[in-house]
Amino acid sequence: MPELISESITPHAGTFDATAMGTGRPGLPTGFSWRDESFEITEVRSEWKESSREGSQAQGELYLRRHYFVLLMSDGSLWTVYFIRQAFRASSPKKRWFLYTREATSDETAG
Repeated sequence: MPELISESITPHAGTFDATAMGTGRPGLPTGFSWRDESFEITEVRSEWKESSREGSQAQGELYLRRHYFVLLMSDGSLWTVYFIRQAFRASSPKKRWFLYTREATSDETAG
């Protein structure tokens, strides 16, 4: 069962996928730092995006809000992370990547 984390994570500097960024997708880095530890992405399992209407109006413009990725990490855990397209006004504009859930895989629990 995945553990709900919902904390900001720091992408490894200089490792963004420029090709993805050129197509309008977020440039998934090669890894992240979380709680003073460094983790590498070993596999991208899936990805999807979430859109919503501007404001609460049903006829408002449809905007892309988040990109989600399910990632197998170097410690054997499975992470669901998301990238927010527009940083929240009250928060740091640099906080755009978040660890949503973390799940131990059978490899991690056996080790």
